[in-house]
Amino acid sequence: MRIATMSPGTVSRISVEVMSHDHHMELVPHNPADGVYPATDDYVHAMEVRGAERLLFVAGTMGLDPSGKPGAGLAEQLDLIWSNIRTILASAGMTVDNIVRLTSYLRDASYAEANAAARVRALGGRPVPTTAIVATTLVSDWLVEIEVVAAG
Repeated sequence: MRIATMSPGTVSRISVEVMSHDHHMELVPHNPADGVYPATDDYVHAMEVRGAERLLFVAGTMGLDPSGKPGAGLAEQLDLIWSNIRTILASAGMTVDNIVRLTSYLRDASYAEANAAARVRALGGRPVPTTAIVATTLVSDWLVEIEVVAAG
């Protein structure tokens, strides 16, 4: 992965290039300066994907261990979620660097800060278009569910 700063006056702050064995993909964030509220440091309004050959749509992923048991608390479930996402991405020859969109479903709004911190850590500080929704999960022990879209 290579990160390059865009020239002043563009709507994008950074351009990220993701290289694989046989092709080149570029992720170009778009954060218009006028006409819309400003994005924060941990997300972007839109991500343009250039040169991608594959898209991977990852279903909502919970904080469950390999036996299907939920983590004991929020921190453990967030660790398990990101471990599970990395495993799923790897099955398609991708990494978290390939994530171009993310949606979090939180059982309680109070989980937002910990969820955002886990996302920022997992993505190495790279902002992506992100939505967090407070929702009732199918099982009350599932505190957070995250779905991603990856491109490669």
